[in-house]
Amino acid sequence: MSDVTNEAGVAAGDSVSHGNSPALGDGTRAVRAGLPDPVTYEPTLPGPVFAAHYHLPGEPTGPYTYGRDDNPTWTHLERAIGELEAPGEPVETVVFASGMAAISAVLFSQLRAGDTVVLPNDGYQALPLLRERLEAYGVTVRTAPTAGDAQLGVLDGARLLWIETPSNPGLDVCDIRRLVREAHGAGVLVAVDNTLATPLGQRPLELGADFSVASDTKGMTGHGDILLGHVTSADPELAAGVRRWRKVVGAIPGPMEAWLAHRSLATLQLRVDRQCASALTVARALLERAEVSGLRYPGLPSDPSYPVASRQMRRFGSVVSFVLPDREWAERFLAGLRLVDDATSFGGVRSTAERRGRWGGDAVPEGFIRFSVGAEDPEDLVADVVRALDGAAR
Repeated sequence: MSDVTNEAGVAAGDSVSHGNSPALGDGTRAVRAGLPDPVTYEPTLPGPVFAAHYHLPGEPTGPYTYGRDDNPTWTHLERAIGELEAPGEPVETVVFASGMAAISAVLFSQLRAGDTVVLPNDGYQALPLLRERLEAYGVTVRTAPTAGDAQLGVLDGARLLWIETPSNPGLDVCDIRRLVREAHGAGVLVAVDNTLATPLGQRPLELGADFSVASDTKGMTGHGDILLGHVTSADPELAAGVRRWRKVVGAIPGPMEAWLAHRSLATLQLRVDRQCASALTVARALLERAEVSGLRYPGLPSDPSYPVASRQMRRFGSVVSFVLPDREWAERFLAGLRLVDDATSFGGVRSTAERRGRWGGDAVPEGFIRFSVGAEDPEDLVADVVRALDGAAR
């Protein structure tokens, strides 16, 4: 793909292939993903199905038997996500009650006592909690940074490689194709946490991964009002293991949440394009500030991750990270923002920012800011950021 990006943070000249519908763009696909065949006088997207059980005479066969096993509302959403993850390809998606439920399902369905897993040491802050559980169950855990494809150095003898790219919150990027090639050559499965990019920014299955995993609480649903996660795989046997894990532990989404998520997917391309364009604008403005250091955004040509990101990402995400001189400076900056909420999530239509070190789980400086760019007018957002930075410096 081209290394030149347009103002929306989308790779220029990037063609989109959609199997039987090669002319469809991301917006068209997002709007129509997972919709059932039209039925006269029925809604385009059926409402949520609230059911613990279904009519089931005779032998217990058929698609819906019990509410913990499956639900028609999940089915529509899973088909929709699958169409976005791998357009035109046969894949299976399993939705979960949260992103952590989805992550846990892959790890605990695929790993056994005596296995080895490779995790990033700079990924989502809940990964150390998972490491404790895995090690308690007899799984060996190795870690390495995301940048420089460093996880390859500890891959020998592993059962599963877990990639998070771009990493959260540092925004480092690794070469998915390279890691998949080396891992598969050694008989190692590969899972990619694609939360920050979403399928419109990056498609791990097309890059060779066995699992694409995401917290749909973030950019996929984009409104900060739903907890949800998913796992998608092109391998039916691997997907069956993940689905079985969901059934056993009961990590199921509510039908209302699933329906709201499907509804929200219709605006995914609109939201993501606006957020990526504005994130690039904000990042460029931050480049001009002397008090800002460690600025990271994969879509900036000056960013260390840009060469790899521009080869495998179609959009660069909504998150910008940077460092202010100290904790107090960062707190003054956050307090001075008027259009940005001080909150711990990202990917939503309303911009959020936080001093990430307040949680204590990330190896970041005290003045480290994770900034999630929303759908506000970019000039208003930049003006707010500049004003807050000016106020924090006084």
